[in-house]
Amino acid sequence: MLPVIWAALIAFAVLAYVVLDGFDLGVGILFAVEREDVSRDVMVNSVAPVWDGNETWLVLGGGGLFAVFPLAYATIMPALYPAIIGMLLALVFRGVAFEFRFRAATRTGRRLWDISFAAGSTVAAFCQGLTLGGLLQGIHVVNRAYAGGWWDWLSSFSVLCGVALVIGYALLGATWLIWRTDGALQTRCRGYAKALGAATLGLIIVVSLWTPMLHPEFEARWFGWPGILLTSPVPILVALLAWRGWLGLAHQEHRSPFLCALGWFVLCFAGLGISMFPLMVPPSIDIWQAAAPPSSQAFLLVGAAVLVPIILAYTGYAYWVFRGKVVPGVHYH
Repeated sequence: MLPVIWAALIAFAVLAYVVLDGFDLGVGILFAVEREDVSRDVMVNSVAPVWDGNETWLVLGGGGLFAVFPLAYATIMPALYPAIIGMLLALVFRGVAFEFRFRAATRTGRRLWDISFAAGSTVAAFCQGLTLGGLLQGIHVVNRAYAGGWWDWLSSFSVLCGVALVIGYALLGATWLIWRTDGALQTRCRGYAKALGAATLGLIIVVSLWTPMLHPEFEARWFGWPGILLTSPVPILVALLAWRGWLGLAHQEHRSPFLCALGWFVLCFAGLGISMFPLMVPPSIDIWQAAAPPSSQAFLLVGAAVLVPIILAYTGYAYWVFRGKVVPGVHYH
């Protein structure tokens, strides 16, 4: 029972990171198409109070994997080192650019930090997609150790996942800015969201059809009987959210496009869980094989039971305090 609880807790932490840090990475990705300095300031200020707190969930997910599923950690890391290290370096680079762009003394300096912020956000998102794709396509394990090569993670499927996550995060960023801004920037973001929404939906379809073909177990869970009874609502709900999000954009609603985009990510994550559970490292290591001793799991669960509600509380409080529209000329730095 403890491995299942911990698997659910780590899955929740990863999902929280994706939906929370996803939109502020998306804001950084959209820097590539925004040219006005005032608009870029507004975009950054919309995420300034919360962006570093969003990354807490990444630490919780990675730390939990290391502590509770050490075999999975010891297998996944060497298999995906280049993509994971690329993501971490990009996040560091992006964080430095985020802080220093406000302190640039010249317009050229500000522009260089803006480019760095956009590049760091894009590379981090792409590497996260590479990591996901590399994990889903399977990791070669022999005698409980990684037995593959340095570039096994790199494939057309993992690259597709990387592109899909960049575009999906950009959609989250655009819909977030629709919610949190007004005026010309909001109008432009509606246009971005329409194009990005169509692209994201197309990529969801392609990745969803490709994933079951990676392993027979995945195919059986998605298309076998009675598993199809569990999986069939997922594409239906994706289609309903697409319709509702499009209506929200057409009727110039502020909040519903963002909520629908978040719903897409939640459903994609649910689909990922359907494909993988109970596997921790496809295709051969499940959560029970990867788990630490029960005493270690129980001890760590006590700490998680205290810390996770605290993290949820201060995250919710931060979003509540800074819930209004972002006004040009107002800075949090």
